Amino acid sequence: MQSENERVVVGRIAGIYGLGGWVKIMSYTRPRENIFSYVPWQVRQSKDWVEMDLQTGKRHGKGLIASLQDIDDRESARMLINADIAISRKQLPKLPEGEYYWCDLIGLLVNNQAGVVLGKVIEILETGANDVLVIEGEKRILIPLLMGNHVLGVDLELGQIQVAWQPEN
Repeated sequence: MQSENERVVVGRIAGIYGLGGWVKIMSYTRPRENIFSYVPWQVRQSKDWVEMDLQTGKRHGKGLIASLQDIDDRESARMLINADIAISRKQLPKLPEGEYYWCDLIGLLVNNQAGVVLGKVIEILETGANDVLVIEGEKRILIPLLMGNHVLGVDLELGQIQVAWQPEN
Protein backbone atom coordinates (compact mmCIF):
# COMPACT_ATOMS: atom_id res chain seq x y z
CA MET A 1 0.00 0.00 0.00
CA GLN A 2 1.46 3.41 0.80
CA SER A 3 2.96 5.36 3.66
CA GLU A 4 0.86 7.58 5.92
CA ASN A 5 2.15 10.82 4.35
CA GLU A 6 1.05 9.62 0.89
CA ARG A 7 -2.48 8.99 2.18
CA VAL A 8 -5.11 11.68 2.87
CA VAL A 9 -8.17 10.96 5.03
CA VAL A 10 -11.21 12.38 3.22
CA GLY A 11 -14.02 11.00 5.36
CA ARG A 12 -15.28 8.15 7.46
CA ILE A 13 -18.03 5.57 7.46
CA ALA A 14 -20.57 6.87 9.93
CA GLY A 15 -23.20 4.12 9.95
CA ILE A 16 -25.19 1.62 7.96
CA TYR A 17 -28.11 2.25 5.64
CA GLY A 18 -30.70 -0.36 4.79
CA LEU A 19 -30.27 -4.09 4.46
CA GLY A 20 -28.12 -4.31 1.33
CA GLY A 21 -24.74 -3.29 2.78
CA TRP A 22 -24.97 0.43 2.06
CA VAL A 23 -23.09 2.74 4.43
CA LYS A 24 -23.57 6.34 5.59
CA ILE A 25 -20.64 8.59 4.77
CA MET A 26 -19.24 11.57 6.68
CA SER A 27 -17.28 13.50 4.05
CA TYR A 28 -14.49 15.98 4.82
CA THR A 29 -14.35 17.21 1.22
CA ARG A 30 -15.86 20.46 -0.04
CA PRO A 31 -18.37 20.12 -1.53
CA ARG A 32 -18.96 16.94 0.41
CA GLU A 33 -20.13 14.98 -2.66
CA ASN A 34 -16.57 15.28 -4.03
CA ILE A 35 -15.65 12.24 -1.93
CA PHE A 36 -17.38 10.16 -4.62
CA SER A 37 -15.04 11.42 -7.35
CA TYR A 38 -12.01 9.75 -5.75
CA VAL A 39 -11.65 6.06 -6.49
CA PRO A 40 -10.51 3.70 -5.20
CA TRP A 41 -10.95 4.36 -1.51
CA GLN A 42 -8.65 3.06 1.18
CA VAL A 43 -10.64 2.04 4.24
CA ARG A 44 -8.97 1.48 7.61
CA GLN A 45 -9.94 -1.88 9.03
CA SER A 46 -8.36 -2.44 12.46
CA LYS A 47 -4.81 -1.17 11.87
CA ASP A 48 -4.64 -1.99 8.17
CA TRP A 49 -5.77 -0.05 5.12
CA VAL A 50 -7.84 -2.02 2.61
CA GLU A 51 -8.46 -0.77 -0.92
CA MET A 52 -12.18 -0.76 -1.74
CA ASP A 53 -13.98 0.17 -4.93
CA LEU A 54 -16.92 2.51 -4.66
CA GLN A 55 -19.83 1.04 -6.62
CA THR A 56 -22.32 3.84 -6.09
CA GLY A 57 -22.36 6.98 -4.01
CA LYS A 58 -25.12 9.54 -3.71
CA ARG A 59 -26.79 12.20 -1.62
CA HIS A 60 -29.62 10.88 0.51
CA GLY A 61 -31.63 13.50 2.37
CA LYS A 62 -29.09 15.68 4.18
CA GLY A 63 -26.42 12.97 4.15
CA LEU A 64 -24.44 10.73 1.83
CA ILE A 65 -24.67 6.99 1.31
CA ALA A 66 -22.48 4.57 -0.61
CA SER A 67 -22.31 1.02 -1.81
CA LEU A 68 -18.87 -0.61 -1.72
CA GLN A 69 -17.67 -3.63 -3.66
CA ASP A 70 -18.00 -6.91 -1.71
CA ILE A 71 -20.06 -5.26 1.07
CA ASP A 72 -23.52 -6.62 0.36
CA ASP A 73 -25.21 -7.17 3.70
CA ARG A 74 -25.91 -5.27 6.89
CA GLU A 75 -23.39 -7.20 9.02
CA SER A 76 -20.50 -6.62 6.60
CA ALA A 77 -21.39 -2.93 6.56
CA ARG A 78 -21.59 -2.80 10.37
CA MET A 79 -17.93 -3.91 10.57
CA LEU A 80 -16.94 -0.69 8.76
CA ILE A 81 -18.65 1.80 11.09
CA ASN A 82 -16.20 4.55 12.17
CA ALA A 83 -13.59 3.41 9.63
CA ASP A 84 -11.57 6.23 8.06
CA ILE A 85 -11.76 6.68 4.29
CA ALA A 86 -8.54 7.79 2.62
CA ILE A 87 -7.25 8.36 -0.87
CA SER A 88 -3.80 8.59 -2.37
CA ARG A 89 -2.35 12.10 -2.21
CA LYS A 90 -1.72 11.77 -5.97
CA GLN A 91 -5.51 11.82 -6.52
CA LEU A 92 -5.81 15.38 -5.17
CA PRO A 93 -5.77 18.27 -7.62
CA LYS A 94 -2.68 20.47 -7.50
CA LEU A 95 -3.45 23.71 -5.67
CA PRO A 96 -2.43 27.19 -6.79
CA GLU A 97 0.55 28.83 -5.07
CA GLY A 98 -0.34 29.95 -1.54
CA GLU A 99 -3.23 27.50 -1.07
CA TYR A 100 -2.99 24.44 1.15
CA TYR A 101 -4.98 21.37 2.04
CA TRP A 102 -6.04 21.42 5.68
CA CYS A 103 -4.46 18.01 6.26
CA ASP A 104 -1.07 19.56 5.38
CA LEU A 105 -1.46 22.29 8.02
CA ILE A 106 -2.38 19.96 10.90
CA GLY A 107 0.71 19.29 13.02
CA LEU A 108 2.72 22.31 11.83
CA LEU A 109 4.52 24.45 14.40
CA VAL A 110 3.19 27.98 14.70
CA ASN A 111 5.48 30.86 15.60
CA ASN A 112 5.04 34.60 15.58
CA GLN A 113 7.22 37.33 14.09
CA ALA A 114 9.27 37.53 17.30
CA GLY A 115 10.14 33.84 16.94
CA VAL A 116 7.96 32.76 19.87
CA VAL A 117 6.61 29.24 19.32
CA LEU A 118 2.89 29.34 20.05
CA GLY A 119 2.30 25.60 19.61
CA LYS A 120 1.12 23.18 16.95
CA VAL A 121 -1.97 23.20 14.76
CA ILE A 122 -4.23 20.46 16.11
CA GLU A 123 -7.41 21.28 14.23
CA ILE A 124 -8.97 23.73 11.79
CA LEU A 125 -12.49 24.95 12.41
CA GLU A 126 -14.86 25.97 9.64
CA THR A 127 -16.83 28.94 11.01
CA GLY A 128 -18.53 30.31 7.91
CA ALA A 129 -16.86 33.74 7.99
CA ASN A 130 -13.32 32.34 7.85
CA ASP A 131 -11.55 29.19 8.94
CA VAL A 132 -9.73 29.18 12.28
CA LEU A 133 -6.48 27.46 13.27
CA VAL A 134 -6.65 25.75 16.66
CA ILE A 135 -3.18 25.91 18.20
CA GLU A 136 -2.23 23.74 21.17
CA GLY A 137 0.69 25.05 23.21
CA GLU A 138 0.95 26.40 26.73
CA LYS A 139 -2.57 27.63 26.12
CA ARG A 140 -5.06 26.83 23.39
CA ILE A 141 -5.08 29.66 20.86
CA LEU A 142 -7.55 30.31 18.05
CA ILE A 143 -6.11 32.22 15.10
CA PRO A 144 -8.18 33.20 12.04
CA LEU A 145 -6.78 31.51 8.94
CA LEU A 146 -6.48 34.72 6.95
CA MET A 147 -3.47 34.61 4.64
CA GLY A 148 -1.53 37.86 4.56
CA ASN A 149 -3.36 39.16 7.61
CA HIS A 150 -2.90 36.86 10.63
CA VAL A 151 -1.11 34.09 8.72
CA LEU A 152 2.04 35.54 7.19
CA GLY A 153 3.49 32.41 5.66
CA VAL A 154 3.41 28.62 5.49
CA ASP A 155 6.55 26.55 4.97
CA LEU A 156 5.59 22.91 4.51
CA GLU A 157 9.22 21.82 4.14
CA LEU A 158 10.18 23.34 7.50
CA GLY A 159 6.84 22.36 9.01
CA GLN A 160 6.06 25.88 10.20
CA ILE A 161 3.46 28.60 9.98
CA GLN A 162 4.41 32.19 10.77
CA VAL A 163 1.66 34.38 12.21
CA ALA A 164 1.14 37.98 13.27
CA TRP A 165 -0.14 37.12 16.74
CA GLN A 166 0.94 38.00 20.25
CA PRO A 167 0.34 35.43 22.99
CA GLU A 168 -1.70 36.65 25.94
CA ASN A 169 0.14 36.83 29.24
